[in-house]
Amino acid sequence: MNVNASTAIAHRAAMPVLIALSVTHLLNDMIQSLIPAIYPIIKAAYALDFGQIGLMTLTFQVAASLLQPLVGLYTDKHPMPYSMVLGMAFTLTGLVGLASAGSYPLLLVAAACVGIGSSIFHPEATRMARNASGGQHGLAQGIFQVGGQTGGALGPLLAAFIIVPNGQGSLAWFSVAALVAMVLMTWTAGRAALIGKQRKAARAATGPDFDRQRTAPPPSVVIPAIAILIVLLFSKNAYTASFTSFYTFYLMGKFGVSLQTSQVMLFLFLLSSAAGAVGGGMLGDRIGRDKVIWFSILGALPFTVLLPYVDLFWTGVLTVIINLIMSSAFAAILVYAIDLMPDRIGLVGGFFYGLTFGLGGIAAAMLGEIADVIGIEAVYRICSFLPAIGLLAWFLPSPRQINGIP
Repeated sequence: MNVNASTAIAHRAAMPVLIALSVTHLLNDMIQSLIPAIYPIIKAAYALDFGQIGLMTLTFQVAASLLQPLVGLYTDKHPMPYSMVLGMAFTLTGLVGLASAGSYPLLLVAAACVGIGSSIFHPEATRMARNASGGQHGLAQGIFQVGGQTGGALGPLLAAFIIVPNGQGSLAWFSVAALVAMVLMTWTAGRAALIGKQRKAARAATGPDFDRQRTAPPPSVVIPAIAILIVLLFSKNAYTASFTSFYTFYLMGKFGVSLQTSQVMLFLFLLSSAAGAVGGGMLGDRIGRDKVIWFSILGALPFTVLLPYVDLFWTGVLTVIINLIMSSAFAAILVYAIDLMPDRIGLVGGFFYGLTFGLGGIAAAMLGEIADVIGIEAVYRICSFLPAIGLLAWFLPSPRQINGIP
């Protein structure tokens, strides 16, 4: 292949790789989403309270968050695309453990294994999506995200129709999904190596400006912006955690619906994340990440404030609207952060995915303890004001400031 051909290929989005990454993200997050989806089953089987349910979420999500920045920092210097396969091996171990655990402590250990698998997967997959983007960074992250959001939505649906009728042990059936993901990850890692060679050839031909990488902004711009993004991410994840961990209990307690009906409604809530993720990524490429971040969090506020006071039908409608808006935030936040630190893609990916899990876990544990004291419906009334924190997006630096343009 000549240099011009290598350059042309390197500047095109590698759609087969992006789609494969999206599918692996789907399988990875589908397995993860089975953890909160089985909470109603294990709550009854092990006589757990809401605080213990929140602690299980915290264990899983802290395990998923602590390693991710370290993995990303290391793989920025030493890319390890095949490490994703190792990560899925941890996830498989945790899945089998969840299916066979006979006590609450063993459930916590198994949940931690699933979290460790996620911590290994996300940083390297984020870099591979960036490298395969052909410059369409928002689109690439949106495609990658749509797989994860769809996988997260499938968990409650699978729980409703497979795990609820067949019991905790049926979790082991999903080992097949983990094995399929490992095969697909192996193929994707090989393709990533080829893309890397093409990028090197194109870089040699066109010089250091091939990637059109900007020099990172000064710390006086980066540090406040990253701090604001972290707070915005917390507001989003705290609100989302109230659904992933407690929405089924809210629906059954307030409206008296069955467990399966509540799982289907949780599926609809989470499925809307897929459309929001890819939409937010594409809009960010067109109108700017800062505008998408502003709308994706603050724009949900009118609907979240209204939610605790409506009937069952409008609860379903409003939750879909809320998540459609809020889910557009993450791809925009991630690409915005990478623009702030363009030479630390793995670190940024690991850090922000880690924050997503860690902050969500902390929020779930806090909300679980609060729910035990004041009730789950009161928790939703309190959480309804969290999107107001989106006002902080006003203080994010503009694209001109990030690019160093006066």
